[in-house]
Amino acid sequence: MRTIGKARRLSRLMNKNSQFSIVAMDQRAILTNVLAELKNVAPDALPFSDVLAVKRLLVETLAEKASAMLFDPNIAVPAAIAHLPRDTGLVVALEDHRVEDTGRGRKTNSIVGWSVEKIQRLGADAVKLLVWYNPDAAPDVRLHQQNYVRAVAQECARHEMPFILELLTFSLEPDGASADRYTEFQGKRSELVLRSVEEFSKPRYLVDLFKLESPIPAKELGPFTGNEADPAFADVGAICAEAGIPWVLLSGGGAPSQFMNVLDHAYAAGASGFLAGRAIWLEPIRFFPDLERCRQELKTSGRKILERLIDRTLSNARGVEAWSKDSFDVGYEGEFALSY
Repeated sequence: MRTIGKARRLSRLMNKNSQFSIVAMDQRAILTNVLAELKNVAPDALPFSDVLAVKRLLVETLAEKASAMLFDPNIAVPAAIAHLPRDTGLVVALEDHRVEDTGRGRKTNSIVGWSVEKIQRLGADAVKLLVWYNPDAAPDVRLHQQNYVRAVAQECARHEMPFILELLTFSLEPDGASADRYTEFQGKRSELVLRSVEEFSKPRYLVDLFKLESPIPAKELGPFTGNEADPAFADVGAICAEAGIPWVLLSGGGAPSQFMNVLDHAYAAGASGFLAGRAIWLEPIRFFPDLERCRQELKTSGRKILERLIDRTLSNARGVEAWSKDSFDVGYEGEFALSY
């Protein structure tokens, strides 16, 4: 059962049907690389002001439609927190996008100088942690990732901050995609996703919401033809239902049409929404460095994609009961204050 603080904050991330329609704009290296290519400069030659300007544009054009937005502290917060609408929830990332690739697996750590406490002080509604995980990685790497997640989860519990865990599988082969240019790796097997979800759905990780990738590469997923999800999605849904943990889908840089199909399968399996970025805003920013043209495209095609995702979610996603709204069972005045 969630604490009162966690439940109230989690509910602020939801839409009117108690589902999640969250826009992700916490990308750092990925966005920098995209903008550098569009401007025809090296990533380290791209002015920091350019990345700030684009993130501000994303908030100004998309935030009003979303139930919440996902920020990073190094770029999105200073660029756009003053532009975030009062009624739009705020999720803030904790993990450093720079991962330690040991050759036997990837290790995740927090952004230097950043913490759960600071996210709570900022006034955010939830903490998001992305963890690269391959259940076939070296035992010491897996243990590092497990211990890191548990430590963050305990800090979230101490500060009554909802804990959103994003799990991404990756290839152990040396030609696998790097973390700063994430796309689904070729040959991704659904059992890697399922085993990862199975591990972190255990009670000791205190997960409040999963942000998950499609268990099947979006390009290989068959079209949704009715009421039954692909068996791999059904398996994910069953694990999350057994653990009592709601789950949302990430887009992973896929095309909007592919992501729509992923959502159809996921919603049939019990998913509660989306937490997606590039499927919504990547195409509209292709006109960078023309920021005014980007703004117009975000207001038109970007909002149209987001609205389609929201409509699909309102119609088909499973609602989440953040907490029981019954009165608290107290017998005398002051009992609640003393016991909380």
